[in-house]
Formats: sequence, C-alpha cells, structure tokens
Amino acid sequence: MIGGKGDRSKERLLSRKGLFEESYYNVNDPSLLDQITRSWEDVKAFLINVYQMGQSDPRQFIFAAKSGLALAFVSVLIFFKEPFAFISQHSIWAILTVIVVFEFSIGATLNKGFNRGLGTFIAAVLAVGTAQLAVWAGKLQEAVVVISIFIAGSLSSYVKMYPSMKPYEYGFRVFMLTFCIVMVSGTSHFLDTAVSRLLLVLVGAIVCLIVNICIYPTWSGEELHKLVVKNFRGVATSLEECVMSYLQNVEYQRIPSKILVYQATDDPLYTGYRTAVQSTSQEDALLGFAIWEPPHGPYKMFRYPWSQFVKVSGALRHCAFMVMSMHGCILSEIQAAPELRLMFRNEIQRVGIEGAKVLRELGNKLEKLEKVSPGFDLLNRVHEAAEDLQMLIDKKSYHLVKSEKWAAARRPKEFEDIEHLQDIKEEETNDITTGMESFTEASHYKPSFHTLKNLDHQITNMSMNNSYIGVNCEEPVSWPSRLSVLGDVVLNERELRTYESASALSLANFTSSLIEFVARLQNLLNSYQELSDKAVFSEPT
Repeated sequence: MIGGKGDRSKERLLSRKGLFEESYYNVNDPSLLDQITRSWEDVKAFLINVYQMGQSDPRQFIFAAKSGLALAFVSVLIFFKEPFAFISQHSIWAILTVIVVFEFSIGATLNKGFNRGLGTFIAAVLAVGTAQLAVWAGKLQEAVVVISIFIAGSLSSYVKMYPSMKPYEYGFRVFMLTFCIVMVSGTSHFLDTAVSRLLLVLVGAIVCLIVNICIYPTWSGEELHKLVVKNFRGVATSLEECVMSYLQNVEYQRIPSKILVYQATDDPLYTGYRTAVQSTSQEDALLGFAIWEPPHGPYKMFRYPWSQFVKVSGALRHCAFMVMSMHGCILSEIQAAPELRLMFRNEIQRVGIEGAKVLRELGNKLEKLEKVSPGFDLLNRVHEAAEDLQMLIDKKSYHLVKSEKWAAARRPKEFEDIEHLQDIKEEETNDITTGMESFTEASHYKPSFHTLKNLDHQITNMSMNNSYIGVNCEEPVSWPSRLSVLGDVVLNERELRTYESASALSLANFTSSLIEFVARLQNLLNSYQELSDKAVFSEPT
C-alpha cells in the first residue's frame, strides 16, 4: 500500500532526524549553568504537579494535616518524666504505630490498627512465656531463644500465605517483629519490653482513630458507593458514544496507541467502560476496609452488605464487556457500508438511548439509596426497542448474507420470485437514497479504506472485465490487499465480494452485541434489587 510505504519512510526520516539531534547535543554538552537551570525547571514542574494533585482533591491536603497532627500528639510522650520515664524511653513505638497505621480512610486505619494490636498482643504473651522457659533452661538460654525465634518466624511466615489469612498479613509481620524484639531484649527486660510496647501501640492506634474520625472523616464504604455510581454513569456514556459514533461512521484514521495497549486516554467512549472493567481491584480493596467501619451517615446498619455493592458492580461489568465488543467493531479494519448502517439506524439508536437511560436511572437510584418502583418495569422500553431491532434484522437478513448461496430447500419463497426481490431492492434503494443526503450531512461522512460504496455496481463492472486497474483476478492475492489510485480504493472481484460479506457481518456483530447488552440488563436489575432489599433502601419518592 502506497500510504503505508510513505508512513514508514516518514518514520525512518523522523528517526534519523532524532538521531542527528541527539548526536548534536551529545557533541555540544550543556554547560553547568544550563544543567542547573534544567534541574530547577524539573523541580518547579514537580512542585506544580504536586500542588495541582491536592487542588483536584482537597482531601489529600486534609489527610496530610491530620497525619501530622497525630504524630504531634504522640510525640508529647517523649517529654514524660518520673514516674512515667519508661514511657518516654519507649515512645518510639507509639510514633511508629501512627506512621504505619494512619491511613487515608477510617476503614483502612481500623484494619491496620486491629492487625497491629492483635499481632503485638499475641507476640507479647508468647514471648514472655518463651522467655520464662529460656530462664529456666539456664545455660541453654541462648539456644532456647534462637530456636524459638526460628520456630515462630517459620510458622508465622507459612500460615500468612494461606488465602483466608491474607487480610491479616500485616498482623503476622507485627507478630514476628514484636516476638523477636522481646526475645532479644535480655532476661531482665522481657516483661517490661512486652508491656511497654503493647501499651504504646494501643496509645498510637487510639490517637490515629480519634484524629481520623473526628476531623473530616473519609469512609471506605462511602468511597465504594461513589465508585459504583460512577461506573454506572461511565458505562452509560460509553454506550451512547459508541452507538452515536457507529451510526455517524466515525472512523479512526489512526487508532491511538494507548487504546492498543489498553491504557487510559481522553476518549470518553473508551474511558467509561475501561474504568468499570478495571475497577475490580479497587472495589475489593475498598470492600476489605468498609467491613471494618461502624454504622455512619446513611449506612446505619451493623454488618452493612457492602459485598452486594461489589456484586452489582460485577453485573455492570458483565454489561460493559458488550460495550467493549461494540467499540471493537468501530476500531476494526472491516467496516459496514454506510447504507447498511442507515437501514438499521433508527432501531440501533433507540436501543442505545433506552439502554443508557436504564443505566443512568439505576445509577441515580443507587446514589440516593432508593429502591426501584414495584409497579414500574424499568426494562420494558429497552426490551421493546431490542425486539424491534431483532425483527428488522430478521426481515432484512438477506442484506447480511449471500442469499444466492443459500440451499434451495432453505431459501424463502419470496427469494424464488426474482421480480419480487428486485422490487424489494428498488424500494429500499429509493429509501436509502432519500435518507443518505441528511445522513451524510449529519455525520460529515468521508469515504475511506474502511467503507465501500456502490458495491453491486463495482461488482457488475468488474464481471465484464477480469482485470480492473491492473489487478488480475486470477492471480493469488493476500486478503485484504488494498491499492490506492488517486485516493480511490481498488479491489479485484474476489476481494470485493469477500469484503462485502465481511463488512455486512460487521454490522451483524455490532447489532448482536447491542442486543446481548440488553439481555444482560436483567441480571443487573436483579442484583440491584437484591442489594436494595438487604441494605433496606428507602422507598422511591
């Protein structure tokens, strides 16, 4: 392909230019002043980005201030005098506890605080008991200490790898650390070390909780709730953008490289469903912290069913996969002709609009924690639209397959009458011709390598002459081979027929994914109703 060779030549020229510039700068090394200036510019850009990060989410400024305040509170322990001098000597444990326990959300702080407290308590009890055995061992005291550390370290390292112990991994690490510190502290300080460490860890954890709860609290459950609502709206936006782009023949002249490697980009169509698909790990992390949080705000139940939020998000993700499939039709090399899209335009558009309405309605109700109205069928209109689209596909399915290759026994009677078939085609051609003008104006469609116009006309012309602009139909060709002559697409007869079939099946793929999306909405609605019952959502206003 001429365009491809030109692009490759351009890339080679650009790469040579880059090598030349690099070699030029290598020869002319910048001065020390230039290096200092560049370093300062980098530092300044970093500081600006850090400030903008906090400006986009002011809670990060608040979290930093709360963390500093908690550290300031526990640092007062350093100045304790007699009879609490031992507290000032071991105050580092309270400071370390604040550093490692204080987290962005209350659920995460509670989780880490519990793990640290439990690990410290169990390690202190076992270490004191083992230390007493070491004292009784007399001359074998050092051997008992070493062997006990080996056994405790080995067992805790093994048990923490068990899947159900994963939430308590930090507690196992604290257990090993505390056990080792107590055991090596010396025979005369076993009990003092264990008690002081346990008390100061509790002091540090309590300070973290008080500061985190009393000053602009951030709840993991609330974050999970907002994330699922955001995913609903993102998938709805992706669905609307996908249908609109497909019907307007929006084509990527060059697919963004970030989409090819599944990275974030500015495309709202791509970003909406990608966020929903990739939020699994974030939801699991928030769920693990939310279950630790006490009742608060609108979540007034003990043992609030946070896992049901993740289940609803999973059902939504199951629907988002179909939007991803439809987006793949837009990104594919094989595209349906615009007259085929126009033929099903109204029905496809109606299904997309109604499907997006269902997602937004559920997202709004989830945001307000409301139930779905008992007497209101939320899916009624989108199901009707999908049925109309399916009926139209059944009615005009001969446009999507090669009807002349059907077996005679399976060919419908209406196709046996050639005159009747010609009348149907003339009728539809008139409708398409009438609508193409408004369709072209609305979409600003420009022909490209992805779409072909007047395929029947080109096939007829090429049937009269086996060679078409220098392409011999009898020669073996690789599919799809594309030639560019004055900006027009030139294909031989075999390739054109193959491309015609594949492009029609591209439309069938898009519509089948859209109908499958509608079918999956029922599972999403069932999951939402289960959540609303278990969480005792309010009745709809």
